[in-house]
Amino acid sequence: MANDKLSQARILILGGTSGIGFAVAQLALESNANIIIASSSSAKIQSAIKRLQESYPDSVASIAGYAVDLADEAAEDNIIKLLDYATSPSLFPSSRDEDDKENPGQDRVLLDHISFTAGNIPTLHLPTSPSVNKTYINSIGDVRVIGAAFIAKHSQKYLRQSPSSSITLTSGANVERPQKGWTFGAMMGGALEGMARGLAVDLAPVRVNVVAPGSVDTEIFDRFGDKKEEFMKKFGEQTLTGAVGKPRDVAEAYLYAMRDWFLTGNKIGSNGGRLLYT
Repeated sequence: MANDKLSQARILILGGTSGIGFAVAQLALESNANIIIASSSSAKIQSAIKRLQESYPDSVASIAGYAVDLADEAAEDNIIKLLDYATSPSLFPSSRDEDDKENPGQDRVLLDHISFTAGNIPTLHLPTSPSVNKTYINSIGDVRVIGAAFIAKHSQKYLRQSPSSSITLTSGANVERPQKGWTFGAMMGGALEGMARGLAVDLAPVRVNVVAPGSVDTEIFDRFGDKKEEFMKKFGEQTLTGAVGKPRDVAEAYLYAMRDWFLTGNKIGSNGGRLLYT
């Protein structure tokens, strides 16, 4: 662990209470990192922290959480409050903190990485549906796209300005191979991929990448109720691996994006061969 690039790193994980984000939190703790998980629900944060503390008793002091609503009109102010909390010197002092304390006037401990897996679950409509209006279209990216834009806007103040630091966004395999009814989901993912490339240029030397998962066995499938297994089977059959992804497998892509200090402006696909399936 001592030689791990993420050892004692300070990592903010938006969407870290469930699914892929929670798996990123697990892998980060296994790499001896300090993590802050963020979500819109205080109850989910407390539940996730409890589960992580029970699974990683030696890392109890390395786990923190903060509730942030990225969907309301005060999203930018909410993000600033989150970033202030995530860089608090009293959160979990570590060896890396000394580098920041040596800087005159430094009143925070800078983040090393930001992982953005947060996102609402939009209702999907065909583009010809009467439900498609300006309000609906705006709602598609109000968390993933606008939230990520505000993170980028304030990153210079809160993120260590070095190639060792990174922001990793989340799109999806449906950008390149959308299913019927996923036009606006593909639109959101495409916006994120374009944003990641632009941010990689504008925020350098901080690295910015995007992970594009295929279908992954997360809580998102619970909305299908009794039909969950049917959908899981269907999506699994549309991959070369014959199954949907597991959160911990896909989460490896986010940890790789943090560790590879030469990776920026790129997309990492983890989709079981969905794009090659015929």
